[in-house]
Amino acid sequence: MAADLDPWSDPVELTRALCDLPSVSGDERAIADAVEGALAPLAHLEVLRDGDAVVARTRLGRERRVVIAGHLDTVPLTDPPNLPTELRDGPDGPELWGRGTVDMKGGVGVMLALAARLDAPRWDVTWVFYDHEEVASALNGLGRLVAQHPDWVQGDFAVLGEPTAGGIEGGCNGTLRVDVRVPGVTAHSARSWMGDNAIHRASEVLARLDRYEPRSVEVDGLTYREGLNAVGIRGGHATNVIPDECVVTVNYRFAPHQDPAAAEAHVREVFAGFDVVVTDAAPGARPGLDDPLAAAFVEAVLARTGGEVAPKFGWTDVARFSALGVPAVNFGPGDPLLAHKDDERCPTAQITTCFDALHFWLAS
Repeated sequence: MAADLDPWSDPVELTRALCDLPSVSGDERAIADAVEGALAPLAHLEVLRDGDAVVARTRLGRERRVVIAGHLDTVPLTDPPNLPTELRDGPDGPELWGRGTVDMKGGVGVMLALAARLDAPRWDVTWVFYDHEEVASALNGLGRLVAQHPDWVQGDFAVLGEPTAGGIEGGCNGTLRVDVRVPGVTAHSARSWMGDNAIHRASEVLARLDRYEPRSVEVDGLTYREGLNAVGIRGGHATNVIPDECVVTVNYRFAPHQDPAAAEAHVREVFAGFDVVVTDAAPGARPGLDDPLAAAFVEAVLARTGGEVAPKFGWTDVARFSALGVPAVNFGPGDPLLAHKDDERCPTAQITTCFDALHFWLAS
């Protein structure tokens, strides 16, 4: 039997109830059932289900549609478990402690509370609650919806409720991982002059990274900082053998003005003369802040939060909306630096502020 969630309850209490339901990646059935059960009775919403992803949308015939999305899953609990949630006094007021309070049940609680209350929003709204965000990209529930039900998540502008401490973070950087392979010649280490040490030769790869000056690129009025860094190195077979290969794994975080193909070309240029093998790539997302819907969102939110608009340097699922041609931003309660930590916690005031700001934008 599905747990009961009251979407009309206070967003902070709703966040607590969501956190206390089982929802570690791969175990989202109970929370998806509870979210569907809370939304299904609402006459103003059409509710759809795919696996453990739940979509609810208005059908009011508005000229434009916005999509507001958030993932239901969390990383594993601590040992001992950091659930059920606790309310504690913080330096700036009450804080909600426990797994998921930051990433991202605060955002989901805000979404669920708004979905119930906004029966006649300014624009048509699609609410997307999806599974498997905290694991391999191939399992991502939003990715599955984009691939199998693109009409369910199509819109003119999207907001992803990822934690931003109540600020607006536009778009996101793309990410590219490559293996830079350095060949050598094997030999017995007692006769090392008979070989060619691949690990030693890899010093040139590291030197190029050390000399590299990452770019700052302005996209749609936001300045994205790029980065090119070694994130792993492997080589050698035994302690008495000169290695015949060394592999340096490099991660390139690139601004959303270029696609993965352009990012790959840039990395190959940096490592000219070496064998470069792409192992993973994901495009970034332009924030599209010049879109009238995005501009209205920024104006309404900043009027309520007093914050500012910043770029998202990490990769988030806004890129999946960008792939559909939908400009998207990140906006939600919780300090992203506390996501996944043992002391994960969110000021309750941020949950309330994000709820008020989105309500003001959607209802005005």
